[in-house]
Amino acid sequence: MSGRLLRIAILCGGSSAEAEVSRQSAAQIEATLVSIGHTTQLIELDTRAIPQLLEFAPEVVFPALHGPPGEDGTVQGLLEMLALPYVGSDVRGSAIAMDKAIAKDVFRRLGLPVANELIIQPDEDVSLAALRVERELGSQVAIKPLRQGSAIGVVLLPEGGDLEKALKEVSRFGPCMVEPFIQGREITAGILELDQVLTPFPLIEITTAPGQWYDYDNRYTPGASNHELPAQLSPETTKSIQRVALSAHQGLGLRDLSRADFIVDDAEQVTLLEVNTLPGMTPVSLYPEGAEASGYPFDDLLDRLVRQAANR
Repeated sequence: MSGRLLRIAILCGGSSAEAEVSRQSAAQIEATLVSIGHTTQLIELDTRAIPQLLEFAPEVVFPALHGPPGEDGTVQGLLEMLALPYVGSDVRGSAIAMDKAIAKDVFRRLGLPVANELIIQPDEDVSLAALRVERELGSQVAIKPLRQGSAIGVVLLPEGGDLEKALKEVSRFGPCMVEPFIQGREITAGILELDQVLTPFPLIEITTAPGQWYDYDNRYTPGASNHELPAQLSPETTKSIQRVALSAHQGLGLRDLSRADFIVDDAEQVTLLEVNTLPGMTPVSLYPEGAEASGYPFDDLLDRLVRQAANR
């Protein structure tokens, strides 16, 4: 790490359902950047954020934000209007990646392996929607809010169940996506882009206690999930997943960093689930683990990201 030290604003919190996780990521980011010698200021994403940004006059902004409006292009558009360089993907890439349906359209055009899906609007008749889901996908499904992250609002029905109840529950978050439930191993693949060179991280397999899955609580409770790095997959499957993660990053038009999530079944058939444009940076987050395994300790990773953003 070398070069001039920077003034860095770290945006966090806000109205997102993931606001508290965002604050955890921000605290970790700030402590590390301060240890390097950078000047930082934590700024809560609320009505005072703009005057605080203007007063602090940062040379770069690190959006330590998860979910809308921090990860869907809204904040990125604000920072563009304020002419403030920032870490992460631009308005277009952020918006496309955050909308699971649009992102899957991109993945299909790229020939990437994705599951079939149905999109259910919150104003649809839930009884008719449940019948449509059962007719086209069956009763064993995964139901996800279309524009949330960190498994917020996700309902899994691996053995089937009350589709109407599940659809009502998820519709609280707006439109939802329904996919067939795929039994398999949860794998994640980080991508780091520095100086237009893309580096795929070693794959990580996430496991949880029997009968549980990698939901919000298991993501952010220390010790609630295990991360096996590198994931024990065949060399061919490992390379295939890394290629898909790279293609998804490029196809969505992302920059700096991303993390793609996958399900791999017993036959090592791979399904791409989604791509995160601002992966978590908490003490239990996956992206920093993958970075360190690739030779980028957390302080070096953050220093490179903020300097690259400042140079834009």
